[in-house]
Amino acid sequence: MTEQHAHAFDRAYWEEHWHQRAAGEGSTGPAASPHLAPSPHLARELGDLPPGTALDAGCGEGAEARWLAERGWQVTAVDISATALERAAARAGGERVQWVEADLADWAPDGQFDLVTTHYAHPAGPQLDFYARIAEWVAPGGTLLIVGHLHGHTAHVDGEHPPAEASVTAAAVTARLDRAAWVVVTATEGPRTLAAPSGRAVTLHDVVVRATRRG
Repeated sequence: MTEQHAHAFDRAYWEEHWHQRAAGEGSTGPAASPHLAPSPHLARELGDLPPGTALDAGCGEGAEARWLAERGWQVTAVDISATALERAAARAGGERVQWVEADLADWAPDGQFDLVTTHYAHPAGPQLDFYARIAEWVAPGGTLLIVGHLHGHTAHVDGEHPPAEASVTAAAVTARLDRAAWVVVTATEGPRTLAAPSGRAVTLHDVVVRATRRG
């Protein structure tokens, strides 16, 4: 396996990832994990939307899915890791969430959603192909919200580094959206700071793209 593709991002990779995360909480406690707090981009980008149906693609421990559910959305939250989903379902606030264990590379929903969102999900295949695939699941008039790692920056949380193949730019994401079918509302890149489990401040470099499918 080459240096550029050192991360398989398959089921075994993500099971190990979430097992290590659970073990790491033994000393800090789950409340200290930054991954349990929903992305601040949700409130900024989606706070004005009326609730409807939503897909959280690569939901992890479900922080974003719970945030949406608490605001009236009916959420389908999909992740490849059984460990992550068990931890997500065990926490309060997910009563309006359907947790689905599946590989998003071959899973497909029965219909479309008013909102499709993904936050730092890394598939086994090319990152931009993954974004193009989940965009197909947005209903006419619906919203796509992508939050990813900015290419060329070393963002990390206590030693976790997003590999190059899992990072993108806003321009690369929007280039995959047919402007005849989409209106790009937000396409930004920039840093944000959060507290890592160790207590130190960590800067993440995010790509945020929000687009509306034309009706």
